Amino acid sequence: MSAQIKYAYLKGHTWLYRRNYPKDVALALGQQALKQSLKTRDASTARVRAAELNARYETLVVQVRTRAEDALSGPENSKPLPGWATQPETQLERLRTTLEHSGTVLERPAFNRLTSPVKVLVRDASRVYTNRRSNELRPGGFKSVRYSVGLFASRYGDRSLCSLTRTEGREFLGLLAQLSPNLGKSERNRGATLDQLVALSSRGSVKITVRTQKRTWAQVNHFLDWAVYEGHLEQNPFRNVLFDQKVRPQPYAVLTDEEVVRLLRVQDDLLHSVTVTCLLTGMRAGEAAGLLREDLVSKGNLGTFIHVRPNEQRLLKTDAAQRLVPAHPLLDEVFRTLPARGPLFPDLTVDAITKQFTRLRARLGLDRPGLVFHSTRKWFITQCERTGVPEHFTASLVGHKSARSENGITYGIYSAGISDEQKRSIVDQIRLPVPG
Repeated sequence: MSAQIKYAYLKGHTWLYRRNYPKDVALALGQQALKQSLKTRDASTARVRAAELNARYETLVVQVRTRAEDALSGPENSKPLPGWATQPETQLERLRTTLEHSGTVLERPAFNRLTSPVKVLVRDASRVYTNRRSNELRPGGFKSVRYSVGLFASRYGDRSLCSLTRTEGREFLGLLAQLSPNLGKSERNRGATLDQLVALSSRGSVKITVRTQKRTWAQVNHFLDWAVYEGHLEQNPFRNVLFDQKVRPQPYAVLTDEEVVRLLRVQDDLLHSVTVTCLLTGMRAGEAAGLLREDLVSKGNLGTFIHVRPNEQRLLKTDAAQRLVPAHPLLDEVFRTLPARGPLFPDLTVDAITKQFTRLRARLGLDRPGLVFHSTRKWFITQCERTGVPEHFTASLVGHKSARSENGITYGIYSAGISDEQKRSIVDQIRLPVPG
């Protein structure tokens, strides 16, 4: 699950802040809460900015209450109760004018009659949430959101959001742990409720991994954090429910030279060009599938570089993933066979790449555990290591977060990065294996 920041939640790639005002302050301001984008995806930066907003919030609450007391205790308000009873708008207008003139608020809020919160059903809120997320996420990312929130709503849809407690959180986690990974392979299970899926899963002994459970749990918490930000909840009731199972790392296997030879020898129509690209650049499947012709940049006598950056085809995994990677000399020939404008691999998505690789692996009998298309990236990193490239140099080429040197220096803080000449010399050393 993502980092937790009180009064903030991660929406897509941006942290948002919301903290409800006390009722008397909310009435004076005409606003239910202090809401603001933290304008960052980095948890550390968001935590600092949230702390600044918390300090601003506390100061504002004290100032509003102090000014309100002064404004309402003046001679003209010697009988405040009748005035409030008969002319609340006038009294609030006077109070807000005082707050504005004192500098407590930057501008006088419009009069908003605060209403009692309306109970919102989980089912209704989940529909609104998934509809919004469908417009914000790519299909692959949205699929996880839809599945996770749909599971939750299938069991608790008739409950109001404000009725949820830690008990439901612990119960939901317990049910997740009983699900089978084979349920999604049958069309008959499409649309089944969580209870129905648990019943079907009881027929077998294999259960979904802890990693999958944690991802589903995180998506449900994002949904409830959104409900808090929208004002449907005071706080996420599941935030203090611990997910105490350990996620066991399942590292991908590294392709051997023999396996690389066998994969390239096939000359698969769909995969060959993108496989060579990833082997010689260390790019992720999504990064390669989203390449545009304009991402190929000429650097004079240093040759062609590939600008890995967000575009209309795809986003990037992290900020560190944006980088310039030298195109290996062998890729010049590959790129000449690809479209002259727009996407270089117009027919490819991450899903298409992984599924075709699975079929190709089965055809070649490459059944070694952990062998996936991402193994091409690990092969590139291994080649860099074997030629003596420092770890932080390799990190800059493959878009990893800054590595540390042997003496503990964090290069992302103290270094401007390696030069284009250094990058070129590293990539040019990589050699595709040849049949023995």
